[in-house]
Amino acid sequence: MKTLTFMQIRWGGIPSLPRALRTARKLLSTKSLPEAEASLKGPASTTVVVEKKNEIPLYRRLSSLGAAPEGSVTKTMNKWVREGRTVKVDQLIKYVKGLRKYRRYRHALELMNWMVEVRGMNLSHTNLAICLDLICKVRGIEPAEEFFNKLPDSAKNERTYGALFSCYCSKKMAEKANALFLKMEEINIASSTLLYNNLMSLFMKLGQPEKVPQIFQKMKANNIAPDNLTCCILMNSYAAKDDIEAVEGIIKEMEEEDEVTIQWTAYSTLAAIYNSVNLFDKAELALQKLELLINGHEREPFHFLISLYAGAGNLKQVRRVWELLKTTFPKQTNLSYLMMLHALNKFDDVHGMKKCFSEWESNLETYDLRIANLVVGAYLRKDMEKEAETVLDKVKEKGLSADLRTCDLFIDYYLKNGKIDLAKKWSEVAALTK
Repeated sequence: MKTLTFMQIRWGGIPSLPRALRTARKLLSTKSLPEAEASLKGPASTTVVVEKKNEIPLYRRLSSLGAAPEGSVTKTMNKWVREGRTVKVDQLIKYVKGLRKYRRYRHALELMNWMVEVRGMNLSHTNLAICLDLICKVRGIEPAEEFFNKLPDSAKNERTYGALFSCYCSKKMAEKANALFLKMEEINIASSTLLYNNLMSLFMKLGQPEKVPQIFQKMKANNIAPDNLTCCILMNSYAAKDDIEAVEGIIKEMEEEDEVTIQWTAYSTLAAIYNSVNLFDKAELALQKLELLINGHEREPFHFLISLYAGAGNLKQVRRVWELLKTTFPKQTNLSYLMMLHALNKFDDVHGMKKCFSEWESNLETYDLRIANLVVGAYLRKDMEKEAETVLDKVKEKGLSADLRTCDLFIDYYLKNGKIDLAKKWSEVAALTK
């Protein structure tokens, strides 16, 4: 239970040690997880529950929370347990990863908080690393550092050190990242591919692509195997120096050698690079290879295909991939519609956007203001003021309010058309928008 002492996650930061000790003592009296689960009101979690035909699975309940405020995950989880349903660490961590994948960081962290504080679950060192990453994303680097410092020595291993290192890299804190890297080398835990990938990504963010090949050579010297991401970063570093020949050399080596398993992301990176230098025919050849690597279980490669074909100026392929996506996944997400609408917007295809938007409205589960704003912007660009206002009326019907992006769109439109009074009105709305 020692790890748990340092694992009481609070939204305001890390709790004091006495509070953590009290929690640990309480949990020490818990004989089993089922008994701990029974501490919430409602049927015991060991009760066999007959699934109702229209029962909503737990992850679907969590994912449908959208932009719900703090506390929503806790309420959802407590309701689930009161219904007499079981909760398991492995399954909940899977949900945490799912939420994190879709950038629902606050909800993911709140779920981990619920697991530890409400259910008294122990987290592995790997899961501690996930928690550290989420704390950084939600609360910032200082709470993440405090969390790391409070971990027992036994939990300060390659994973948790690596998570803190990743935080420094994502925040572009080169000095702290370099110091921690040296520390990890000193204690012989700087041997992961991920660590080097993060370091290479850091130099790309800092505008120093020339350092990436040097790090790659150091990887090889230390017998650390590169992976697909390593090669993608390396390709981007050469592209930043306009060395397309070197970029093509990397992908050719990946195709011909068995050292790295090539994934669809390698071809999406290559296609994006070709698009950036107007080599659209080569980009489309890369996208054809990308499509061959889709396994049918992920939406993301379809999103990249739509975006990259749009970047290559091929509306026909954009529409083909969209139909293929809908065939593969009968139920579309807000993100899928957003990607398609962005692509159509790039072609200035307002008619296509209107049709896609209408389709989304008839199938949506949660209203996404980003989608509404994108369509409003397209309408206003075409002086379709009435259509834009109609979208805004629908937003209000859903109980939502215009955000700053909505305000900016209408302010720009009215200023452009000399309607100063209306622009001023929207400026006042913007001033009251949080």
